[in-house]
Amino acid sequence: MGERLRLAVGIMGNASSLLLYAAPILTFSRVIRKRSTEDFSCIPYIGALLNCLLYTWYGLPVVSYKWENFPVVTINGLGIILELSFIFIYFWFASTRGKIKVGVVTTPVILVSCITAIISAFVFHDHHHRKAFVGTVGLVASVAMYCAPLVAVKQVILTKSVEFMPFYLSLFSFLASVLWLAYGLLSHDLLLASPNLVGCPIGVLQLVLHCKYRKRGIMEEPSKWDLEQNSQEKPKQMQLVMNENINEKELKNTA
Repeated sequence: MGERLRLAVGIMGNASSLLLYAAPILTFSRVIRKRSTEDFSCIPYIGALLNCLLYTWYGLPVVSYKWENFPVVTINGLGIILELSFIFIYFWFASTRGKIKVGVVTTPVILVSCITAIISAFVFHDHHHRKAFVGTVGLVASVAMYCAPLVAVKQVILTKSVEFMPFYLSLFSFLASVLWLAYGLLSHDLLLASPNLVGCPIGVLQLVLHCKYRKRGIMEEPSKWDLEQNSQEKPKQMQLVMNENINEKELKNTA
């Protein structure tokens, strides 16, 4: 019964994490449409990439006992593909300064994941110590991932608008945290459960901010069509005024 419950929670955790990793699709469809990253931050996606890399390695039989953490491998493996796609799109449409920032932050992430994999595979020779080492590094990465949205939270508080903190990203982040916390506790794996103790309250904070500021919008700049339309209407209005003045003068002269 306990194993079935753990598997069921793991499947639900996979589903919520899939929605979490896929939620930025709406954000990046906007980035592609506007050909600009606007005020969106790349930090949450790079943090999520590090988390996926480490926990994919954590769940593989090299570190864990056989396939005991198979649900962890499947969802984080998919997460790697999605996060790399988002980072590439962000890099493509970012300004020169934004591109440099992506490169500076992404490079250490790749190095940390590679170094962690090499040390765990060749320095430690049993599953217990490998799990402890990779799980500890993953714990730090997960806390960083869950804290990354605090950049957006600060912007929300300053601007009093949630435009650049997508609702579904916040919602699915909270759901994933709750379910993986339950999965970690049912598995008696504190290294899996601990990061979600941070993720849950941060998810709640984001949802509270959405409830508070969701009705506040940001005034959009006039579109190119509006500007062209206005520029075409102004000469017509000027011509009408001139014609009215001429007609008035003619009436006075005839009188």
